[in-house]
Amino acid sequence: MRWPWSKQKNETRSASSGFTAEIMAARESYISGRRGIGELTATVQSCISLWEGGLTIADVSGTAFLKPRDLAMIARSLALRGEYVGLIASDRLLPAADWDLRTQDGIPTAYRLSISEAGGGRTMTALAPEVLHIRIGADVAAPYYGQAPLRRAAISAGLLHAVEDALRDVFENAPLGSKIVPFPESPDTDNEALSRGFRGKRGRMLLRESVNVTAGGGPAPQSDWRPADLSPDLSTAMTKETLTAARDAIAASFGVLPSWLSSNATGPLVREAQRQLAQWTLQPICELIEEEASEKLGGNVELDCLRPLQAYDAGGRARALSGVIQAFSQAKDAGLSPEQMKQALAFIDMTPADYRN
Repeated sequence: MRWPWSKQKNETRSASSGFTAEIMAARESYISGRRGIGELTATVQSCISLWEGGLTIADVSGTAFLKPRDLAMIARSLALRGEYVGLIASDRLLPAADWDLRTQDGIPTAYRLSISEAGGGRTMTALAPEVLHIRIGADVAAPYYGQAPLRRAAISAGLLHAVEDALRDVFENAPLGSKIVPFPESPDTDNEALSRGFRGKRGRMLLRESVNVTAGGGPAPQSDWRPADLSPDLSTAMTKETLTAARDAIAASFGVLPSWLSSNATGPLVREAQRQLAQWTLQPICELIEEEASEKLGGNVELDCLRPLQAYDAGGRARALSGVIQAFSQAKDAGLSPEQMKQALAFIDMTPADYRN
């Protein structure tokens, strides 16, 4: 557009419902989570908190880049998005809010990263060796992308959100605690005064039922004078059972035993749930972080969350240690050589790494 009082200039316009806005909305949804519904529930946030706590206290050796705050952000990003991307700076990791990548043979070779800043983010490009990219739940069709647990349990997440949303609407709009009160025929002015007096007592709604004692040729039955409750009966809709099933499915998708969230959980059950979470979920994630960090940061990086979580029976572990010591003592008295001890350990599928763990 040419202005009469200035030189020729180009005017850039943006449409609120155009292609750019749709792309921005899609990226916002991708950054915040799958659809922004299941991620907002207390069950999902509780599972994410367990992931954050378990990885934050993990023992790290071989690098100074993986600090507790970095591990906490890695855990939350993996739980919500299924992957974490961080730029390897001189002395720290810079987490990327958004990224795009280029691959060759299915392996990332370059990244375009968006780094968040207080006054606005900045975009930069980096090669694959300069970026720490951790993925979980990768699909064979796209091994360079990760998948969050909620994306792999979309039906359960949608059901959990639908039930919680329905319960919210019930407690917000339903006439809980309201009753239909029978009242004999009276002038309209008395009825209005009476209704204004009832309004604001209890419940959102108050209905009055007229009882005409002369309509049936006699007095009204006694049952007609009983108030009728307007509170909805949610037990027939099986909301409790549905909510519990959806919650348990979501917890299981994060590697958390559903019985851990039960109100009558005992100490041994909590310990076994911690062991389940540490052994089958968090420690495999630590192995993935170890592999990526050892390749990109140099050196042998090790992460262990089993020892800090102490997800074991202390008494049983002490008894096992006593038995192992006694077995070694008997082997020494019997004159067994180290090679024979290795063969004996291999016979019961034990390696020296088992003792370190």
